[in-house]
Amino acid sequence: MMLVDGKWASDWQPIQASDAKGAFVRQTSGFRNWITPDGSAGPTGMAGFKAEAGRYHLYVALICPWASRTLIARKLKGLEHVVSLSIVEPELGDQGWRFASPDPVNGAHYLHEIYTKADPHISGRATVPVLWDKKTSTIVSNESAEIVRMFNSGFGALASGPDLYPQTLRARIDALNERIYPRLNNGVYRAGFATTQLAYEDAFRDVFTELDTLEAELAAAGPWLVGQTFTEADIRLFVTLIRFDAAYFGLFKTNLRRIADYPALSAYLLRVLNLPGVRETVSIAHIKRGYYSIRKLNPNGIVPVGPDLSGLDVVGE
Repeated sequence: MMLVDGKWASDWQPIQASDAKGAFVRQTSGFRNWITPDGSAGPTGMAGFKAEAGRYHLYVALICPWASRTLIARKLKGLEHVVSLSIVEPELGDQGWRFASPDPVNGAHYLHEIYTKADPHISGRATVPVLWDKKTSTIVSNESAEIVRMFNSGFGALASGPDLYPQTLRARIDALNERIYPRLNNGVYRAGFATTQLAYEDAFRDVFTELDTLEAELAAAGPWLVGQTFTEADIRLFVTLIRFDAAYFGLFKTNLRRIADYPALSAYLLRVLNLPGVRETVSIAHIKRGYYSIRKLNPNGIVPVGPDLSGLDVVGE
């Protein structure tokens, strides 16, 4: 399930923790350093992580919405030739995330080996994304929201593309993130991994209350969440929407309505997909294979043939 003092303790399990009501509780990210243009310390962690081309490496899973946030930001900020990339296999096995062949940076077969290289006595789960520093052989960060902001502003002149967190819009972006994350981004997980009926129904209501609210807001305004400017809030919403019909609707039992049943959200989803580079970060095949490999939720490992998402043009490997 996790690393205990640097040793893999048992078979991987998706339920990280539950509260007294049986509600899913997500693990807090353990590495919280920041890359900055001059190597000074960021809001958390320690100094020394200076923006340099070729120094950093990003580990992601295409099934994971949190990892996909960082993958999209890397694309939109033009950092593909600055930050190298490894993608793990979509299926979640007995030792968690696995590489198809040894990782070219660290020679690892499993992601948890990256964690123990950074800290031989680490205890906790080996999650994606991971931003790795080749120079000091350690993990900079495994917190997706902060990696997105590093890619946006931490690389200085090495980056290009739109400002995903403009100063004048930060209050609105923060308010959207604080609303959408617990109700929808994490809400689908709270529904899927709930261990009591009460916890499931609480999460279910949150998910569809938020989807209904977003549908009304996007129908009345737009094209993006804060109007005319595409921001990190849109990235955070998109990664949940793109997985909803393919995985969450069925496997996580969030089955009141599909995104396809929401006209404004469906149009919004296509607008994001049509931004240069975004479609390349999405694999419906990986998403379905990965989520439906979770034995706790799908013991026989059968991957559904549907739904028909061909209109999104993201059905390939």
